[in-house]
Amino acid sequence: MRIILHGGAGGIPGEPEPRQAVLDDAADAGASEPDPLSAVETAVRVLESDHRFNAGVGGAVQSDGVVRTDAGVMLSDRRAGAASGMEGVEHAVSVARAVLEDTPHVLLTGEPAVDFAADAGVETGVDLFTDETRERWENADAPEGSPTEHLAWLADRFGGSTSDPTAEAGDGYLPAREETSASSDRSAHDVRLPGHDTVGAVATDGETFASATSTGGRWFALAGRVGDVPQIGSGFYASPAGGASTTGAGEDIARVTLARRAVGHLERGCDAQTAADLAIEEFGELTGSSAGIILLDDEGFGSAYNSDGMQTSTASK
Repeated sequence: MRIILHGGAGGIPGEPEPRQAVLDDAADAGASEPDPLSAVETAVRVLESDHRFNAGVGGAVQSDGVVRTDAGVMLSDRRAGAASGMEGVEHAVSVARAVLEDTPHVLLTGEPAVDFAADAGVETGVDLFTDETRERWENADAPEGSPTEHLAWLADRFGGSTSDPTAEAGDGYLPAREETSASSDRSAHDVRLPGHDTVGAVATDGETFASATSTGGRWFALAGRVGDVPQIGSGFYASPAGGASTTGAGEDIARVTLARRAVGHLERGCDAQTAADLAIEEFGELTGSSAGIILLDDEGFGSAYNSDGMQTSTASK
């Protein structure tokens, strides 16, 4: 079994060593599984349970004060499953696997997806807040009322997946408002939080590829927002040529179907590293946004990003 993981593309994390240790443990756990789908599920579940990553526990909070999780999985025979908009579900990747294995569908969303998760044996009703994310939300002064009122409030807030005061405004991780607002207005963003959005894994046993991606979304998104992660070809993709998992600016990743684009390069004969480099170069040219990607093919691993950082880990057994 060979597996590659990412912990999200974004700024340089404040605690790179312990984050890397968790990634390495997750890769080792995944590589010990008997099949690629179990490998990516097991690895991603480790990351979903660690507050250092924006998936599962510690996920981003939407404009109504709810953490909603999304995930998708795909095999190289093009079977796929995804779930989105799930409140209180820590292990979204396991729900996505259940959609793949137990339903004729490729995507379930919202409260029915949570009900399905419970029926599938995935724990629901989990408190996904940490002390840090709760403090940030409580300081955010979010409005009550209609979606229109929420939109006005989040216009200069949406997109931040971190509150790292060393990050640059407008870099895709922090809202530009932080450059100009008074210090009292910045208090909602000054709690140190994970600077990365989305985790993912790709694995192969030499015959089958599996890819998986999971996220807690992006801070201060409009309630009900779903990004690239559970969209086939955007947040994840697999074919007989290999598999991919992406991370970064979700709307732009979806607009260019980044995962499918990268696997397309594998199908045209590129190796995994060349395909990753080409996909991120094209993404930057098309969108001007930041993203990262991991790839796996028959020969090796590939990873690339145009953000400040993206931690990865590989394992083979």
